[in-house]
Amino acid sequence: MLALKEKQIVVTGGSGFLGSHLVELLRARGCRKVFIPRSSKYDLCKQDAIARMFDDAKPQIIIHLAAVVGGIGANRENPGKFYYENMIMGAELMEQARRRGVEKFVAVGTVCAYPKFAEVPFREDDIWSGYPEETNAPYGLAKKMLLVQAQAYRQQYGLNAIYLLPVNLYGPRDSFDPSKSHVIPALIKKCVDAVESGADEIEVWGTGQASREFLYVDDCAEGIALATEHYDGALPVNLGVGREIKIRDLVELIVELSGFKGKVVWDADKPDGQPRRCLDVTRAREEFGFQAKTDFREGLKNTIEWYQAARQEIERPRLSQAAAAGSRG
Repeated sequence: MLALKEKQIVVTGGSGFLGSHLVELLRARGCRKVFIPRSSKYDLCKQDAIARMFDDAKPQIIIHLAAVVGGIGANRENPGKFYYENMIMGAELMEQARRRGVEKFVAVGTVCAYPKFAEVPFREDDIWSGYPEETNAPYGLAKKMLLVQAQAYRQQYGLNAIYLLPVNLYGPRDSFDPSKSHVIPALIKKCVDAVESGADEIEVWGTGQASREFLYVDDCAEGIALATEHYDGALPVNLGVGREIKIRDLVELIVELSGFKGKVVWDADKPDGQPRRCLDVTRAREEFGFQAKTDFREGLKNTIEWYQAARQEIERPRLSQAAAAGSRG
């Protein structure tokens, strides 16, 4: 077991959605030396900024969460950006980590790394059995290269680098920006905004037949902490709940919990994305005792209530930017 309390820990992306929950968990457990590299000071796509971050933080453990992410629309519009920035961040961080003798590097990948038509449930051994779903393949492949690098560096340099594969996340503090959000926050925003405005219908992409598995963000943070403490293996490890839900059923549940009474219009001309996503979570349970605890319905209620409470604060910067753009026009 790796005792974390007295370690110098860098959490890249530590002010983001998952990162903020993980940092809170680490600090609640007595970790007093957690460093969050802010993008305004450390551009992790640039080698000199990464070197400066290592000089300043002197990490013994790195948990790499930082990523350029988004939903299907954002992935389709930014394939080059999503590939390059995710690839270069991970490659340079791990290279500096091995050069500077970091004790452990925790690379957090993505379920998007799995092949489009992987057998369900997705088993870690099948990660190389095909090409990822096209709309997010550049992002998924960039993050999958972290697995290759981690295994190669372990073999050649003895770097203790592990690789985790969380499924789709949801929960409070997720991104509700329409240009970046994933399916759950996008649907919650549509429904809550429609209730507020009195709209009588919402539009949803696809057919609703695709399925997804969702992991509550606090559960994911717990899984990462457990793996950091207890797992030192070369094999990738899934983090999930092991159950899937069709998007159509997800929409019905969010409609119910948000109080939206109107009509749902499906735009079947828009893509569904990967047909199914559901993980085999056996390895995480056996290797470091991780098992998700949050009931899905309860987790959705928490997320909806958080968005309802934070909605005005979230919307204010976007509305201010739009007003400024209009005045310039």
